[in-house]
Amino acid sequence: KFMIERLARLPVEVDYASEFRYRDPLLEPTDLVIAVTQSGETVDTLAAMDEARRRGAPTLAIVNAIGSQAARVADAVLYLNAGPEIGVASTKAFTSMLVAEYLLAVYLAQLRGTLEPEARRRLVQDLAELPNLVGQALAGDGVYEELSERYANCVNSLYIARGINYPIALEGALKLKEISYIHAEGYPAGEMKHGPIALIDERVPVVAIVARDEVRQKMLSNVEQVRARGGKVIAVAASDDAEAHSKADHVLAVPHLSSLLSPILNVLPLQLLAYHLAVRRGCDVDQPRNLAKSVTVE
Repeated sequence: KFMIERLARLPVEVDYASEFRYRDPLLEPTDLVIAVTQSGETVDTLAAMDEARRRGAPTLAIVNAIGSQAARVADAVLYLNAGPEIGVASTKAFTSMLVAEYLLAVYLAQLRGTLEPEARRRLVQDLAELPNLVGQALAGDGVYEELSERYANCVNSLYIARGINYPIALEGALKLKEISYIHAEGYPAGEMKHGPIALIDERVPVVAIVARDEVRQKMLSNVEQVRARGGKVIAVAASDDAEAHSKADHVLAVPHLSSLLSPILNVLPLQLLAYHLAVRRGCDVDQPRNLAKSVTVE
């Protein structure tokens, strides 16, 4: 949504696949329905695609599993080519989805003429530099060991972010729930004052994504609000962001990157944090309880 609206200037609506067909969606043949699925076999996603076809809207599947049902029934397919993902909790597939959606946004901008050629080249060049930056972001296991020891027994946690990184806060909270069984919720940081801030105390760690973007100062203000109420802040921030480092109790450092690509880097520390906490708590990281890799029932 953020990428396509910003680059291609197309309005985008995001839906849960499980809810889509039950709300009588307003679709036209000129609307494109994009289904994002790792397995290509999730029953809710397939049902949402059926609903789109029934209403005459074309479908595009962004999918990892080659030859899956979603790939077969879609009007067009964008394969992730990430290789088999064995663990139930999606990590590399999720990250690959972000890359695919970024490239799709750039391509749509090219088709619609909303970006100058030089701007498009810079966007692609930024992406080409990503593998090296990912390697840097994956370094530093020591801090994760320290955090897992400190917070292994916590019961609740909050994840906050703004703008394009808000969905990454949701993903980070989901990963923690899935594999460590710690209750976690993701919120837009600006919504803290409307309820979630009542949960803040020294027993609730707050993971805050502090990106260098247009809402950076507001995000830093949210971090200060958490600290003022005794909350412990784990910040995901650029390695050279001294101001963010000074306001947090702990920092998961990532290299600086353009705001549109920052979610791809910022999700990595959240995945690692969930992994190390799960291992510390003795959880089965690859096969979490009650979960399946492909959800084929409603």
